[in-house]
Amino acid sequence: MDSVSIGFWGAFFGATGLSLVAAVLAFRRSARRVAITGSLSALLSALYVLVFLGWIPGASGEALLRLQAHAAALAAAVLGLMLFWLLGVLRGGRARSIVVATAAATAAVVALGWWLPPHEALALGVALQALLAVLGLVAALRSARRGASAGWLAVAGVSFMSLTIAGVTCHAFAPESTPWPVHAASALAAIAYTACMASAMWARYAYLIDVRQAMVHGPSYDPVTRLASHHETHLIVGEAFARGYREGWPLGVLVVSIANLDALEHLHGRAAYNHGLFICASRLRRVLPAGVELGRLDNDAFLLLAARPHAADPLIELAHQVVQRLTRAVALGTSKELAELEASRTTWVADIGVGVLVAPPQMRAPTAVAAAKAMSRTAWSYASRVACYDEQAKQIAELVPEPAR
Repeated sequence: MDSVSIGFWGAFFGATGLSLVAAVLAFRRSARRVAITGSLSALLSALYVLVFLGWIPGASGEALLRLQAHAAALAAAVLGLMLFWLLGVLRGGRARSIVVATAAATAAVVALGWWLPPHEALALGVALQALLAVLGLVAALRSARRGASAGWLAVAGVSFMSLTIAGVTCHAFAPESTPWPVHAASALAAIAYTACMASAMWARYAYLIDVRQAMVHGPSYDPVTRLASHHETHLIVGEAFARGYREGWPLGVLVVSIANLDALEHLHGRAAYNHGLFICASRLRRVLPAGVELGRLDNDAFLLLAARPHAADPLIELAHQVVQRLTRAVALGTSKELAELEASRTTWVADIGVGVLVAPPQMRAPTAVAAAKAMSRTAWSYASRVACYDEQAKQIAELVPEPAR
C-alpha cells in the first residue's frame, strides 16, 4: 500500500480516536449506554478496517482470509444490532427475536466458513454484511420518515459504511492491485460514517438530557415552546385573538387533551407522568405544519393556534394526524437518573381527544379556548377522538376521518 493510501487511513483512525474521546465524555456525564454504544461502534469499525487492510501481525495468506471472513460477520452483527437499538427497533417483544435471529445467522456463517475455501468463506461473510446493511438502511429510512432525529443520520451512516465495505473488500480479495483512489474513497466514507454515527449518538444523548429536564422540572417546564410558564402561553393566545379581531380574520383553535396522565402518575410516579407529557409534546412538534403556534394548556392539554384558516378542512385533517401520531405506543422511563432512563421502561399509550374550533373574530379568547377544551374532553368518548361544534344541531359532534381514496 502506498503512502497516500496510508495517509487517508491514518485520518480515519484519528477520527475514531476523537469519537472515543467523545464517548468517554458522555460516560462521565452518566450517559453510560450512549457512551458504551459509541465506544463499541468506533472500536469495532477500527478493528474491522485493520483486519481487512491486513494490518494484523502474524496473519497472512489463508489465515488472514478466514480472519477477515469472521470479522466481516461479527462486526456486521454487532454494529447492526447497535444501529437497531439506536433507531428504536430493539424494543418490545420483537427485540429478543431480532437478537436471536442475528446471532443465529452470524454463528451459521462463521461455522460454514470453516468448511468452505478461504475466498468463499470471505464472500459469505461479506454477503451477511450486505444483508444487514440493507436491513439497517430500511430501518433507518422508516425511522427518518417517522421524524426521528437520528433517522437521516443513520441513513447517511449506513450508506457511507456500505462504500467502505465495498472498498476494503476489494482490497481483501486483491490487495496488490487495489489503486489508491479506492483506498481514499473508502477511508473518507469511513470517516463520514464515524461522523454520522457520532452525531446520531449525540442526538440521542441530547434527547435524554431533554427528557431528564422535563422529568425533573415537570409541568412548569414547557418542552414544546420552551416557555417558562403557562401564563406566557395565555399571553400568546390573547395577542393572537387581539390581532385577529383587529384584522377581521378568524382563528383556528385546536385543544389536545390527554385523559390518562393522572392514571400514569398514580401507577408509575411523577417521573413517568413528565416523560409521557414530554413525548406527547415532541410528537406534536414534529407533526405541526408551518404557521401554527403551539403551547401548553393546563397540566394535561396542549393548544394549537392557526391564524387565518380559510376553511375547517385543514384543521380537521391536522386533528386526525395528531390523533394518529400521539396514540402510538411509547416506552416510558420511570427514573429521574440519566443513566437509567432507558433501563426502567413501561409501555404507555396516550388516551387523547382533540377539539376543533374556527373562532370568529368577535369571539373572546377565554370563550374559544374553553369551548375547544370542552370539545376535546368530549372527544375522549368518540372512536375518532376528534370533535367539533355542530351549528345546525347545536351540540358537540364527532368528526370522522374521510376514507382513503
